[in-house]
Amino acid sequence: MHDREWLLRVSRLLCDYSSHLMGCGVHTSRVVRNTKRLGLAFDVYVTLSTFQNTMSISAMDMITNKVHSEIFEVEKSPILFSHNTELSALSWDAIDNKLTVEEIEEKYNKILSKHLLDPKLILLMVSLANLSFCKLFGGDAISMLIVFLATAFGFFLKQVMTKWMCNNYMTIFASSFIASIICSVSFLFDCSSDICMATSVLYLIPGVPLVNGVIDIIEGYTLMGLTRLINCSLIILFIAVGLGLTLILIK
Repeated sequence: MHDREWLLRVSRLLCDYSSHLMGCGVHTSRVVRNTKRLGLAFDVYVTLSTFQNTMSISAMDMITNKVHSEIFEVEKSPILFSHNTELSALSWDAIDNKLTVEEIEEKYNKILSKHLLDPKLILLMVSLANLSFCKLFGGDAISMLIVFLATAFGFFLKQVMTKWMCNNYMTIFASSFIASIICSVSFLFDCSSDICMATSVLYLIPGVPLVNGVIDIIEGYTLMGLTRLINCSLIILFIAVGLGLTLILIK
């Protein structure tokens, strides 16, 4: 029955759905498309307004013409490509199979309840990836080993500070400084120390937000795109400050 309580329930589901998508690294147009598609599964027309930290939704029941509007916060979440894919598939599943609210809520909660990768495994893979960057740019074996260790310490610090809910920019600065100061050990050895220093902070580059910012601007979400790019620029600035402080200290 399409009453006020039903519309409120659907709206809350759409709020949670779009908030999680935005938080896990999806560009704006995809969040809007997926949320609108999920709304149509309930015969609800959805209008979204997106900002960096908040979103607003207006959901209109196309049968009763009742409208519910709400402002909510964007979920703070790590970038999760698996959730991106599965939540997008859920919106199509809802349309194709005429799922009920209860069925969609069950599937949605099941996706969110899946265990994430072990932080230790992520730490290892990020360290190996940065080691590979060092090799790609011409680093030798000693430089690669130092970059691996520096990345491991720097990324571990980032994980801890993120868990403690420290300021994001201070977290980036501290991780950049720790990684680069460890890599400064390379100057004591006969190795490619310049490549070692340059690649020590590459794991902090915000690649996904940069790409999303450009996509948002191209697709007409200029305000959101500029916000993302400004945020990325500040992250890159604090990476540079951390690396620069190391260079000043070891000069």
